Amino acid sequence: MGRDSPKTVNTTGKFLTAEWRDVVMLNYAVDPGLLKKFVPAGTELDLWNGTAFISLVGFRFLKTKVLGVPILFHRDFEEVNLRFYVVRREGSELKRGVAFLREIVPRWAVATIARTVYNEKYVALPMSHRIDRNGSGLEAEYAWRSRGQWSRISLTTSGAAKLPAEGSEEQFIAEHYWGYVAQRDFGCLEYRVDHPSWRVWTAQGAEFAGDAKELYGQELAEVLKKKPASAFLAAGSAVTVYRGRRLPAARG
Repeated sequence: MGRDSPKTVNTTGKFLTAEWRDVVMLNYAVDPGLLKKFVPAGTELDLWNGTAFISLVGFRFLKTKVLGVPILFHRDFEEVNLRFYVVRREGSELKRGVAFLREIVPRWAVATIARTVYNEKYVALPMSHRIDRNGSGLEAEYAWRSRGQWSRISLTTSGAAKLPAEGSEEQFIAEHYWGYVAQRDFGCLEYRVDHPSWRVWTAQGAEFAGDAKELYGQELAEVLKKKPASAFLAAGSAVTVYRGRRLPAARG
């Protein structure tokens, strides 16, 4: 587990194991008011030095198993998600997590399982990726096609990867170990994600290209038109996603 991983022991059992590799992260500062309507019940926005972030994240899902069973033709695939950062206080523990605005995969079955089990906002679309390693530099790209048009996130790096510094923006973005999902009854599902701390390369250049309005709405699309506040590539690792537990529904 990472340096800021949860201290509690989760007893709900493993739901999914996989490897997440070549993790591209484009991060955008955003008005917190834009995210308030998306914050799951029982959580609040998690800020870094007073700033709220959304992140466009692309990575390779490899060696995937659900409940310990590999699913034929569904072990290796791409994912791109748009996420933001939340925190939940439980007694003396501070659980730092992520909530998702949209998640894209190329496999219909994967999207259906995630929507059914977690109520996650998954869609299945044609996707591709490209990882080029040239000398000391890397180029990474993830792309998806919607309504006949391709969109993509990409970045370039140079030099060596290193663990994020304590308290850094990179650590804040990469090291949230809980997931929170709003439910149809206005409750919330909480689940834990375990992985080691990731070494990262700071991007020399990064961009999103495409039409974001269809998937993310006009307000978020306007944010994504801007230059990212930061971007980096994480090497990734093996991960474990645990079964979720329901939190109480919000009271009106």
